[in-house]
This record gives sequence, structure tokens and C-alpha cells, in this order.
Amino acid sequence: MFTRRGFLNTVISATAVERLARLPALAAGEDYRALVCVFLFGGNDCNNTVVPLGTQDYQGYQTARGALALARNTLREVTTPGGAGYGLHPRLTDLQQLFSQKKAAIVANVGMMVQPMTRDEYRRRAAPLPINLFSHSDQQLQWQSAIATGSARYGWGGRAADSAAGRNADRALATVSLSGNALFLLGRDARPALVDTGTTTGLTSFNNSQEQQARLRAFQEILASDEGYLLVQAGNQVTAAGIRITSQLSSVLTTSPRLNTPFPATTLGRQMEQVARLVRARDQFGVSRQIFFASLGGWDTHTGQISSHDALMGQLGPALGALYKATEELGVANQVTAFTASEFGRTLNPNSNAGSDHGWGSHHFVIGGAAKGGQLYGRFPTVALNGPDDASGRGVWVPTTSLDQYGATLAAWFGVPEQALAEVFPNLGNFAPARLGFLD
Repeated sequence: MFTRRGFLNTVISATAVERLARLPALAAGEDYRALVCVFLFGGNDCNNTVVPLGTQDYQGYQTARGALALARNTLREVTTPGGAGYGLHPRLTDLQQLFSQKKAAIVANVGMMVQPMTRDEYRRRAAPLPINLFSHSDQQLQWQSAIATGSARYGWGGRAADSAAGRNADRALATVSLSGNALFLLGRDARPALVDTGTTTGLTSFNNSQEQQARLRAFQEILASDEGYLLVQAGNQVTAAGIRITSQLSSVLTTSPRLNTPFPATTLGRQMEQVARLVRARDQFGVSRQIFFASLGGWDTHTGQISSHDALMGQLGPALGALYKATEELGVANQVTAFTASEFGRTLNPNSNAGSDHGWGSHHFVIGGAAKGGQLYGRFPTVALNGPDDASGRGVWVPTTSLDQYGATLAAWFGVPEQALAEVFPNLGNFAPARLGFLD
């Protein structure tokens, strides 16, 4: 619903954008950092994403997974400094290579929590839980907002962008979604620019004919006129700001040459290519801090998981690999960090439809030149039904790392001041350490 308060917030944001646009451009390339969130909608099956390869651990995994177990000789093996071996999904060759090059890290068993909790505390309901823990819609919003026990107006990406707003000469492209409206990018001041992939951005009703250009000038004159009505004037300012932003985007994206790095012709591949093109234009956009949101759906694998999950992983690995190669091409590999997110993991134990059901804790990837890669952060769960980390008896992992810790590590690298991290992540004080150390 479009409320009066929401309208006024948009007006205030657009006015601030226009004022900032008049400031001298910052030397964005000298001090640039970007976060790229890749949200896997539906709940990714972490158990077939990262598999423990120790003899007993793999045997436990194989026994509990049954028909969903991946053969050991198909997994992409990686080794951590302590000697522990893990197998990545067979389609994650790109991430295996980045992990070996210390450009990718794994963060184990991350989940939405209010405070630390053991399996027994969960079973006794001895500690507060996130609202509607296993609900897709609720957990998607909570992962994007970092608010576990109530409704949220803003996302943690938007709040992080708010804290870094002073670093950008123009806020209009400080937060960019390649995947439609996303709570993750919405802040008190931050308003995400929605950028499509493969289509022209801008006013498409006006062509280059003399007549149409005259109409466009007349329209712009109307927007610039002072009608004497606050709401009308504010609406005009919002529309004018939108025209300016889309015109700038269209000009840059249609005239810039293609990158040398090839990107997969997939849904996620096209999103990652657009991110790379926008990063390349950072100086033209006057930004030194940017947060991007991309996504891929279909991860709710209740039936026929082996084939559907294989296809999804076949998009994820190559797209993230291409994005990293593009940041190397652009000379900003140390300045762009991509990370995965998903509302929850899935059960270790399969269901009767050759699929898995809703879980809790899940494993995630962090990719970039600033990553302290080649390592696994957090504690990997004991992969056993009714084991010490199993909340339900079906292999639902009680998280041992909170979203707050995961997000705070990313936000601190991005430039959120230490004193502001508690505002971005309200439950951060319940967890120690507050930062996990997977970024320089």
C-alpha cells in the first residue's frame, strides 16, 4: 500500500539525491567498495553444496541422505588449513578454483537467530526463536532485514548504505537491485535503483523524432514548474529524479563496450554481467560505496531435487566465477565482495518425493580479492540424524553462526563504523565474536 508516510519518505530521499548530485564528483575509483548479495530464494540445500569428506563424516552423510547423496568421486574437493576436506557440489568448479586460490571462503551453518541456542534449548523452547521460523516469506524478509522478532521497514543492506551515504556524491545508484523490489536495499534514506538486464532503461515512450522530443521538453517543463501544492511539487521532484537517473543509466549502459570476460547466458549470469558493467561506471555515477542485490529462484526442492539442484548450481558457480574474473579485468577484485544468502537450509533426511524439506542453518560463500579465502569459518555441524546439532531428528541444523555475525563482517568491511553496526544488526550484541574475520 502506498501510504502518506511512504510517499513523504520517497520525496525526502529524492530531494536529497538531487542536492547531492550537485556536489563535486568524488574520486570514487580511489576509495571504492561494493557488496553483491546473491539471494537464493526457496532455501538452498547446503547438505549437497558442501559435503564433509572425512571417512566417518561422509559415511554418516551418505547413510542419512539416501537417494540424495552425491557420490564422493563427483565432488569438487577443497582442503582447509587444518587439513579438513570438503566436497563442493559437482557444478561448483569455479568456486573450487577460487577457494584454492584463496579468493573464496565458506561460512558454515549460518542462520537467523535471536540469541545463541543449543539443540536441547530449541527442543525445550528455552530461548526466543525468530517468528515463523520455517516459513519462506517470513524468513526471506528476516534474512533481508536482520529483524528476527517483528516487522521491518528497512533492510540491513539499506541501513548499511545509509551509514556510508556521505562517501557518495550521488546516492541515486548507491543501492541497485537487478531483481526487482527488495527489502534488503531499503533504508531510511537509501532507495534502490531497479535495473533490468537485457533491456533499455529510461523513458521508452519518447523517441528521437522532432515531435517526440518537443513533447519530452514540455513534460520536463511541467515537472519543473511550481504549482504551489506541496504534494504535487514533491511528486514532480521524484519523477524528475527518476528521469535523470534512468537517462544516466541508459547512456552509460548503451554506450559502454562489452567486457572481455564472458558471462553465462543465464538468469544469474546476466545479472552478474550487469553488476560488473555498473561497477565499471562507478566514477561516472559518482559513487564510492555500492550495494547490489541479485537473486535466483527455484531452490525449494521438495521433489526431484537431484536434477533441479544440479541445474541451479550450474547457474550459481559459473555466474559467481565470471563476476570475480570481471572484477580482475576492471582492477577492482579487492574492492568487490559477493556473498550468498538464502532463507534457510534443508533437511539432511530426504522426503518421500526424492526431495528435501525446510531446514534452518545453511552454508554460504564469500567471494572476492578481500576474502581471506581457502578457509571455512564457523563450526560445521555434526552431519548425523539426532546428532548434537539436529533440531528435529531429520537433520535440521541449529545454526552455530548467526546472520548478524555474517552480515556484520560484510558491513564492517564495506565501511559501516563500529558504533553503527548495532543499529544495522540489532541482535549483534547477543553473539560473540561480532565479526568472523573472513574479510581483510
